Amino acid sequence: MERVLVVDDEPGIRDFIREVLTGEGLQVETAADGQLAADLLDQRSFHLLITDLKMPRLDGMALLRRARSVAPEMEVVVLTAHGTVESAVEAMKLGALDYLAKPLSGPVELRLVAQRALEQRRLREQQRRVAQDPGSDDLVAVDPAMIAVVGQLRKVAPTQATVLILGDSGVGKEVAARTLHRQSARAAGPFVAVNCAAISPQLIESELFGHEKGAFTGAVERRRGRFELADGGTLFLDEIAELPLPLQAKLLRVLQERSFERVGGTRTIEVDVRLIAATNRNLDREIREGRFREDLYHRLAVFPLRIPALRDRALDILPLAEQLLRRIGATLGRPGLVLDDSARQALLRHDWPGNARELGNALERAAIVADGVQLSAAQLQLGPTSTTRDNAQIFDGTLEQIERAAIQQALQATAGHRKRAAERLGIGLRTLYDKIKQFGLE
Repeated sequence: MERVLVVDDEPGIRDFIREVLTGEGLQVETAADGQLAADLLDQRSFHLLITDLKMPRLDGMALLRRARSVAPEMEVVVLTAHGTVESAVEAMKLGALDYLAKPLSGPVELRLVAQRALEQRRLREQQRRVAQDPGSDDLVAVDPAMIAVVGQLRKVAPTQATVLILGDSGVGKEVAARTLHRQSARAAGPFVAVNCAAISPQLIESELFGHEKGAFTGAVERRRGRFELADGGTLFLDEIAELPLPLQAKLLRVLQERSFERVGGTRTIEVDVRLIAATNRNLDREIREGRFREDLYHRLAVFPLRIPALRDRALDILPLAEQLLRRIGATLGRPGLVLDDSARQALLRHDWPGNARELGNALERAAIVADGVQLSAAQLQLGPTSTTRDNAQIFDGTLEQIERAAIQQALQATAGHRKRAAERLGIGLRTLYDKIKQFGLE
């Protein structure tokens, strides 16, 4: 639910705005002056600030400057009396999106301005996500082993359950986490990813929870942590087993109470965050050897989800390679890259110890050295690590042939029940009917 902070020293105006916006399904908090509002901004984040300009203690301009420093992604609408529109213009130069003249004309204008501001924020967040990770959120699931994972994701996504994603390095745990976020009710909110292994133990607490000015050497200003940045959305903690034990204890408290203090701070900050964690470690062994808290494990593993290794989902190898090639081609300015027969055979016979990450690296390497659009086995440079899997079926053929085989398998597994087959494949029933007709499987 999107949150709005309304600041005005006139109780009637505060109550009117709260009543109108609450009726729009928004969560509204109010403050009687700028200082009280500033204190609330320190405690938690808001999606929209509606503030008067003339108030006791801390006026609207000072509050706006404060808001821009602690919550730059929050939209601001200012309230100004008739005849002082120039003040509103000055506020807009400082980053306010719009203004409303007092006395307010009625609920219609208020609703329109609030909706426009929140839509602007949602659009900016969507653009930011696309710019950060264009086209990488699509899970490839043709193999039955991966189709089962997609089905589990679809079931847990609409809930608020904490999810623990397990799997070898490079299998696509972050892609699964992004898919889960995109399919949840929090899709309009932020997705914030943290690799716990990539941040030093001395900095990880500040990175997660933020810090106050002067909390330690180098803390020259207040900084919001990843939990605050993810408020209203999803926080993905990759390599969760790398967290030091003291920080595991603090994370457990945050999961229990949904609140924390910044490093060097005493003010309690409340957040509304869905947590997804991931690891390639054996957490049972980590618990036995005293490196991971058992109580934290039980908090995280409300819904454990294991992503199979690429060698265990052979039907996905070529479709995943096709997807990665499209992205690599777009990045290199080389659209239309394709695999020749030798490359396809090499991909299908490789064990992929590095999983999808290794596959992407091999394809990018081949794309760089290739003169044309066709990539060969020699250009993949899989070398002596390429082996034929013992007792494993090698799936050859075009992407269309692999898709046809997957649909045949699903229909056989469900005794021809098309609705259940569509659910198993993770596609719509109409799509399945179209594919059955396309492939002549009537």
